[in-house]
Amino acid sequence: MPILLGAIADDFTGATDLCSMLVRNGMRAVQLIGVPEAGLVLPDTDAVVIALKSRTAPVEEAVARSLAALDWLGRQGARQFLFKYCSTFDSTEKGNIGPVADALMDALGCDFTIACPAFPETGRTIFKGHLFVGDLLLSDTHMRHHPLTPMTDANLVRVLQRQTRRKVGLVPFDVVRQGPDAIRARFVHLRAEGCGYAITDAILDEDLRRLGAACSDATLITGGSGIAMGLPENFRRAGLLRATAAADALPSIRGPEAVLAGSCSAATLDQIEAFQEVRPALRLDPLRLADGFDPAEAVAWARARTGEGPVLIYASAPPEQVRAIQDRLGREQAGTLVETAMAAIARGLVEAGVRRLVVAGGETSGAVVEALGVKGLVIGPVIDPGVPATVSIGREPPLALALKSGNFGARDFFTKAFRVMP
Repeated sequence: MPILLGAIADDFTGATDLCSMLVRNGMRAVQLIGVPEAGLVLPDTDAVVIALKSRTAPVEEAVARSLAALDWLGRQGARQFLFKYCSTFDSTEKGNIGPVADALMDALGCDFTIACPAFPETGRTIFKGHLFVGDLLLSDTHMRHHPLTPMTDANLVRVLQRQTRRKVGLVPFDVVRQGPDAIRARFVHLRAEGCGYAITDAILDEDLRRLGAACSDATLITGGSGIAMGLPENFRRAGLLRATAAADALPSIRGPEAVLAGSCSAATLDQIEAFQEVRPALRLDPLRLADGFDPAEAVAWARARTGEGPVLIYASAPPEQVRAIQDRLGREQAGTLVETAMAAIARGLVEAGVRRLVVAGGETSGAVVEALGVKGLVIGPVIDPGVPATVSIGREPPLALALKSGNFGARDFFTKAFRVMP
């Protein structure tokens, strides 16, 4: 049976977040890790989200991967497409959001789409085209110092305009609040002005539902996972989406537990501090990794302790330490060292019997699931907004996984996750 919604996510945790949003709104969703190999048989589902590791990849590589994912989803009969990126619009002056969206529009023959990273449930809102995190402009938050995608401008119209050849306009808050008809009328106006994109204001969940309804006929939508809130209802109204029960049910996975953290976000640093108050933690120093530290030593450290409860291995550090490390090793080399080490540690832990893993950071999560041979995920109950519990598919034995975007989750997320994962 053809799928209804085909989505492309620019990192692994973002894909999981999107799947969770769809499941919560009654749409069965499967997350795949990368473009599937030929012959993959999909379970019966309404939506497929392909998770790519493209957020910080070179522009040409990100575009190529995204177009390959689009082609595969198109061959599965998808009626609508969604390009999902982070709710903090993580990107550089050159991309990758603009170039990837441009390429998808060209491939689909689209002349207009929206860009809406808003996710009010996690404090990400857009007003007059400016992205807020809580009460702060994005440019006044820790994202200003992000090691890979520093966000120094909160005006999304300006940010996206620097990344695309298409003109970028705005659907302001007063229009969004009037409902889908007013939003569609604004779309018509912006297209007449030559705009190819519209940044859309959104402050509350209901704003996202209005926007979703206004995009019922759109071939392509771009945004954060919040924009998916209103999409299932479009298919339901059209008689294409059947009611589903217990969409978040997961099988029970027993075994030792561990946390791997590579994100340097403020939320993850806070979660590491909270975990260290109750359980053992080991920090990976990128400088030691560069000098030849063997990740097997970290696995041995964890094996000696997992019998008593979960342990944490982390490479996260405050911004000033990250900058010092990058000055010594280079930004790309430092990131590659950490991801390679985390992948090796994850393999070693699973070989040692660990079956329940929490991973913090999009790049770290991507490296871990690739190393473990995970082909996809079944999405389960929400641990914290934007982060569900999941169970792997495509490998034996299956693993219980919680893949967390660096900025998400409460202070006690690492311990809470294991309580929620069946």
